[in-house]
Amino acid sequence: QVQLVESGGGLVQTGASLRLSCAASGIFDGYNMGWFRQAPGKEREFVAAISWAVGVTAYSDVVKDRFTIARNNAKTTLYLHMNSLKPEDTAVYYCVAEAASGLRAPYRYWGQGTQVTVSS
Repeated sequence: QVQLVESGGGLVQTGASLRLSCAASGIFDGYNMGWFRQAPGKEREFVAAISWAVGVTAYSDVVKDRFTIARNNAKTTLYLHMNSLKPEDTAVYYCVAEAASGLRAPYRYWGQGTQVTVSS
């Protein structure tokens, strides 16, 4: 059974950095994991993803020069390192997982979300 638990959200100022974590269980090398976000009044959007086995990554154009997705060597935790945060990054961030071939493919498993708020 796949379980995803996010942590690390909070309130920061513009330009600050923040690291989100996602404790993952039930994940194997055939999975992809990633992050989505949803801002108030907007649809959920893809942020970044990583193949659990070999670490291939993908990013949305909006974050690719500021955010970094990574996993620990034990493959138990997913991270999202966020730098140069902007007010438009304010959203609930969700950790996701799926046994799929495409990093941008639909994800079946979702965490409960963690709020990130960037003040101007």
